[in-house]
Amino acid sequence: MGPEEKLNTTFVRPARFYLRGFTNIPHVKYYYVFLCFVYILTVLGNGFLMLVIYLVEALHTPKYMIVFNLALVDLCGSTALIPKLLDSFLFNRRYIVYEACLSYMFFVLFFGGLQSWTLVTMAFDRLIAICFPLRYHSIVTNQVIGVMLMFSWVVITGALTCLVKLIDRLSFCGSLVVKSFFCDHTLVHGLACNDNSLNFLISYTGFFAFICIPPLLIVLTYVCISVALTRIASGEERLKAFKTCSYHLILVTIFFLPVLCNTIVSVASFIHPNARIINASLTLTIPALLNPIVYALKTEEVLNSTKKIFKRKKINKATKK
Repeated sequence: MGPEEKLNTTFVRPARFYLRGFTNIPHVKYYYVFLCFVYILTVLGNGFLMLVIYLVEALHTPKYMIVFNLALVDLCGSTALIPKLLDSFLFNRRYIVYEACLSYMFFVLFFGGLQSWTLVTMAFDRLIAICFPLRYHSIVTNQVIGVMLMFSWVVITGALTCLVKLIDRLSFCGSLVVKSFFCDHTLVHGLACNDNSLNFLISYTGFFAFICIPPLLIVLTYVCISVALTRIASGEERLKAFKTCSYHLILVTIFFLPVLCNTIVSVASFIHPNARIINASLTLTIPALLNPIVYALKTEEVLNSTKKIFKRKKINKATKK
């Protein structure tokens, strides 16, 4: 048996991978400090938003059930990514055990996929609210939204379990250097030295399922909403109806625009690896920071609810005295 045949029949599972990530970037430690602040503010912002929704009974509605889910996903997604990123690069622990790498991959992709489909659920809520206002409360109930959100969690869990499990069938007999700041699925299976065509197929399917189909569905939703708004006679009513969608549109733009732009630039032209990695890290971390700010500072219901909570605390303190 020749050396080539021996290589093809030998299955190699590495003990660990090496995350190359941020390399030869001047003053990169300032960027790590920036990400640390991003994480702290993300935890505080999303935690506060979840607390307000939990404490105020008036916010126990389908719409805010979706917002609560988005805040939870943002919080978990940032926790899955940023602490490990800082541990790997700030403290120079770039080697990651094989099993830990697959777990890291799963959770980063899992919460990213959930963010994407939670925004689709929000679009459904706005579609029914504007196109079928009289039937809104009978169609969009807590139970319906709960089932939709649970369905997203279950389906994405199953899909990504299969995606990550397929890495186990690959043999890694060459380089073990992952040219990213986390265990990116495409880059990891690209290191395999046996047939990884199935992994490529699954990778492209995942890209379409999480990055392409959700924005298309949201665009389709807003086409229907635009048609419904043209039938409203009063310009003031149109503006009021559109205002209820503005927060959702901001969230969609914050999440999808950087991802799509980053992908298009990477495919269409040469981009320096460090620029690509920084763009990708910002794309995965900044939306989770901005989402609670959009809802806490721009939504009257949340602002009024926050004021009520603080007033209640003041009254309680006054009565105790």
